[in-house]
Amino acid sequence: MGIIGFLLIGLVAGFLAGKITTGGGFGLVGNLVVGVVGAVVGGFTFGVLGFHSTSLLGSLLMATAGAVILLFLIRLIKS
Repeated sequence: MGIIGFLLIGLVAGFLAGKITTGGGFGLVGNLVVGVVGAVVGGFTFGVLGFHSTSLLGSLLMATAGAVILLFLIRLIKS
């Protein structure tokens, strides 16, 4: 997957993570940025656990999980 695909998956993951999590939120643009960073976090986390994605849906699920984790941690620090 190229950089454009990675960014698109991250953007979608950020949007989904913003919808999944509740609270103050960071707005649409903030959640999208968190989604791109969360894609990296999700890929690393699942890689450490021994899971690797070979499909678009798997990549989206991993990125969304990473974005949710990242949003949770940011909200803990922000509070």
